[in-house]
Amino acid sequence: MGNIAVFPGSFNPLTLGHVEIVKRALPIFDKVIIAIGVNSSKKYLFSLEQRLHWIEETFKEEPKVVVKHYSNLTADFCKAENARYLIRGLRNTTDFEYEKTISQLNAVIGNDLETIFFICSPEHSLISSSVVREIIRGGGNAAQFLPDAVKL
Repeated sequence: MGNIAVFPGSFNPLTLGHVEIVKRALPIFDKVIIAIGVNSSKKYLFSLEQRLHWIEETFKEEPKVVVKHYSNLTADFCKAENARYLIRGLRNTTDFEYEKTISQLNAVIGNDLETIFFICSPEHSLISSSVVREIIRGGGNAAQFLPDAVKL
C-alpha cells in the first residue's frame, strides 16, 4: 500500500503554487493523488475535463502522481483510496486558521487522517486560484502564475 497522500482542491485553475506543493511532497510519499473536488452547487470557471487535462499534462512525467476527481467528503475519498495523509499548502496565517480547523475535523471523521502542511515559498505565496481567475476574467495575462500546460 505504501504512504499515499491526497492533495484535494478545485484547481480552478492549477497554479504554480499547486505545482510547488506537489513537487515538494513527492519525495515524502509513495503516491500523491491530486484530487479535484466537485461540488454541484459551485460554479467553476473551467470544466472538470479541462482541469483534469491540465494536471495530467503538468505531471505526465511523474509516475507517482495520479489525478482523480470526487464528489463526496474528502475524508471518505481518502479512505476509499487507502490514503492516510492529506496535503495542504499554506500561504499565510489566514490559510493556517482555516486549514487547522478542517484538518482537525478530517482527523475525527477520517479515522486519524493526518494533514501535512507545506508553507509556500515566498514567490508563490501571493498566488491563489481565485486571484488568477480574477485576472483572467478581467482580461489580464495570468501566464506567469500558471504551469506551461495551462493554456488559456
